[in-house]
Amino acid sequence: MASPNRKSLDSTKPQETRFVYREFGDDNPALARGVPDLPASEQNIRVQASRKGRKGKTVTVITGFQAKPETLNELVKKLKTQCGTGGTVKENEIEIQGEHTQKLLQILTQLGYKAKISGG
Repeated sequence: MASPNRKSLDSTKPQETRFVYREFGDDNPALARGVPDLPASEQNIRVQASRKGRKGKTVTVITGFQAKPETLNELVKKLKTQCGTGGTVKENEIEIQGEHTQKLLQILTQLGYKAKISGG
């Protein structure tokens, strides 16, 4: 049987979220890390064509960025229009649909990035 000292949960009452102790939280600004937004000439970028985990579809992956998400979104928009394909930003990596390693290498070097082709 239930103890008389314990309160029963009533499903009609809205439950409050009360924290007795909370060391880390989602809304703590001290824990938010700033992303260094380095200039293009100081970033080492790797361009690689990959099919791994994509059901045989070839995707060009560009890694090594040290920039804010807003900067990456602007860059991926430029690259998608230059290649005429789709693409996205995932975890500080840019993925462009199709194999465009040479074209992307040329575009990135024109934009001032130190880019190299990685992989075979």
